[in-house]
Amino acid sequence: MNHLPENMENALTGSQSSHASLRDIHSINPTQLMARIESYEGREKKGISDVRRTFCLFVTFDLLFVTLLWIIELNVNGGIENTLEKEVVQYDYYSSYFDIFLLAVFRFKVLILAYAVCRLRHWWAIALTTAVTSAFLLAKVILSKLFSQGAFGYVLPIISFILAWIETWFLDFKVLPQEAEEENRLLIVQDASEREALIPGGLSDGQFYSPPESEAGKKLEYYLYTTSYPLE
Repeated sequence: MNHLPENMENALTGSQSSHASLRDIHSINPTQLMARIESYEGREKKGISDVRRTFCLFVTFDLLFVTLLWIIELNVNGGIENTLEKEVVQYDYYSSYFDIFLLAVFRFKVLILAYAVCRLRHWWAIALTTAVTSAFLLAKVILSKLFSQGAFGYVLPIISFILAWIETWFLDFKVLPQEAEEENRLLIVQDASEREALIPGGLSDGQFYSPPESEAGKKLEYYLYTTSYPLE
């Protein structure tokens, strides 16, 4: 039995693949595409993503929690006014907790400015605050006399250290990757929408395939018959 000529076989294969690709494009629902685009554009108009807002809230919690612990420490060690004057006015690096509070203020200002106001998408700001916090706390724990002042000599440095590294982990593993993924999804949806707009509306499979009883189908059947059973 003879086979179809190679050129005709390649033409049929290419035609089928092109028809399949067109069906794939038309299988995308334009309404769903527009809904997704509007959803992503709505997030852009808000100016800040939900995960970044959560990060900023945690940074604020860092400052408020350290401030609360410091106020409790002031009240425990002889009253707020007397202890505040001793730790702030008569500041002593080896016995004061005031610098730990200032360290929390430093983290808050840098991170809010970088990731809420400027909306940076890089880790350099969080790396700076975490490095400064870690170096300062390690030096203070080694050189100061905080451990001889009761439980707060342990609590404040440890809490500050842990909060700084939680902020680093949250930004590096949650905020930046999730925002990058959402941006990629937006680009994919927009690209699909642009391709959908290039396809003329109202096309159907009937415009690509000849009906079984059409003239083109009869000619193809006759060609297959004559090549398979050549006339003598």
